[in-house]
Amino acid sequence: MKIIDLEPGDPRLENDLLPVLLELRPHLTPELFREVYEAGHPQGLRFSAAYADGGRCVGAAGWRIISTTSSLRKLYIDDLVTAAATRSTGVGHALVEHLDGHARAAGCHELDLDSGTHRTGAHRFYLRERFDIVAFHFARPLTAPEDAS
Repeated sequence: MKIIDLEPGDPRLENDLLPVLLELRPHLTPELFREVYEAGHPQGLRFSAAYADGGRCVGAAGWRIISTTSSLRKLYIDDLVTAAATRSTGVGHALVEHLDGHARAAGCHELDLDSGTHRTGAHRFYLRERFDIVAFHFARPLTAPEDAS
């Protein structure tokens, strides 16, 4: 397996990585994905793609290195997905190790991610990979303000 970090404009982002990422983020279109990466790249967003020996993309990770008061410097994983046909074959583990290497090289203190409460299979994987459940994540949707007229 080979893992490659892809920069904005690389055709492999849409041709290879996006089809795998869509398994986790089905709302993305190629246009929306380009917009997110163009806006997110200056904020530190990066994507890594895992390729099987045959050259097919089988895993994707979106990540960034951020500084926070709680953990100082960490690598935050926005997206981590293995193609359904290749789950439980070591792809996820290889991506986590790849990101661990980036984190250590950047002087980070931890790897961090959020996972939807319904993704119990993913939770088992994260626990096997030595991630701990350390917090609840809360979200408040922002809707358009009601018309005051």
